Amino acid sequence: MEIVIIGGIAAGMSVAAKAKRTNKAANVTVIEKEPYVSFGACGLPYYLGGQFEDQKEMFARTPEQMRASGIELLLEHEVVAVDFQTKTVTMTDLTTQSVKTKRYDRLMIATGATPIIPPIPGIDSTNVYTITKPEPVAQLKARLKDIQDVVVIGGGFIGVEVADQLALQGKTIHLIEAENALMNGPFDPEFSEKIKMAVEKEAITVHLSEKAEEFVTQDGRVTAVKTDKGEYPADVVIVAVGFRPNTQFLKEELDRLPNGAIVIDAYGRTSQEAVFAAGDCATVPHRLAGNVYLPLATVANKMGRIIGTNIAVEADEMLAFPGVLGSSAIKAGQYEAASTGLTEKQAKQLNLNVRTTCIETSNHSNYYTVQEKIMIKLVYDAETFVLYGAQLFGKNETVLRATGLTSAIHAGITTKELGFIDFSYAPPFASTWEAINVAANTAK
Repeated sequence: MEIVIIGGIAAGMSVAAKAKRTNKAANVTVIEKEPYVSFGACGLPYYLGGQFEDQKEMFARTPEQMRASGIELLLEHEVVAVDFQTKTVTMTDLTTQSVKTKRYDRLMIATGATPIIPPIPGIDSTNVYTITKPEPVAQLKARLKDIQDVVVIGGGFIGVEVADQLALQGKTIHLIEAENALMNGPFDPEFSEKIKMAVEKEAITVHLSEKAEEFVTQDGRVTAVKTDKGEYPADVVIVAVGFRPNTQFLKEELDRLPNGAIVIDAYGRTSQEAVFAAGDCATVPHRLAGNVYLPLATVANKMGRIIGTNIAVEADEMLAFPGVLGSSAIKAGQYEAASTGLTEKQAKQLNLNVRTTCIETSNHSNYYTVQEKIMIKLVYDAETFVLYGAQLFGKNETVLRATGLTSAIHAGITTKELGFIDFSYAPPFASTWEAINVAANTAK
């Protein structure tokens, strides 16, 4: 069996490793555009911020390790076309520019996504960066001592994380977001407002409902960013406004979302026979919301492991993915926030009949040092009380509580049950009524 995998970062390498273990007789080939594999870009903001110094920490596997396990790697090769009728992949060797083809029995598409680069005049300047690949970020890190004014375009995960980490380096940060809230995808407005507060406490200037219109340049470098409301000096501009799936090389023979994401089923299969997909180039089954686009590393790795089995076995042996809940977390200054399942606005978009409760309660017993407040919101069915979603905001001991809430949503339990779950207790960690119990018992 010839298994060909296009893309060797998160989902692709998870598929390759699992497929080779599942079917040792299969020939597994990974085609990767970059000169490396298994790179975790989620670490880049923290590498830039000096939380660690060795870029090797962001690589889960080396090419040598993968080849030693019997996987063939074609690095610095870019797939330019796929013929689904003849089961042939056409690629360009980027070092020689020669064109090659390879036949497959089963194909995995894990080409990831590319940062969206908005058509702003001056955006091609040498001091404009995206935080997605190791080499440019290493160059930016080396220049930080000569940088003071930083403008970050985009108030999502990467924008907030980078702004937060560079603020720790003493930089002057302007964070510009076109929408009226930070992190307004995974969080409802009251939590977006809390995240904004946390960011501003780090002396980051947040500009909401503001759009970058021009990068003022001199000698090929940005010196300032003009928006529809002002102008801000810039030694460096970081663009983090979202991602677009890397599926442009495919013909219109695969079912895709309007943004180009490949539609898959619970087994990772696409609309073409013997073709699978996962990661930032594809949809993922959501336990509550159907097939959605969620470009998250956790999703890519989990789907990769499932497909690693399915691509190497017969149909009756395939495993169904149980579905995601879009669980995510972020650190902003001294605070942290998490979201899992559906937000209130997402639930309403799905026409679900929901109620919510939102409370502040303590992280642990009052007589134990440094007691802090945790804000918890629950989204639940108005009639059955089944839990659909949760959001949390606070300092220490906040995000890890989302694990319990994710498990509760995954299991489909009610707020009434959640209010009496026997969570662990000791004064340094919780109160006798755990914060999750307290929140659940306010659901009416």
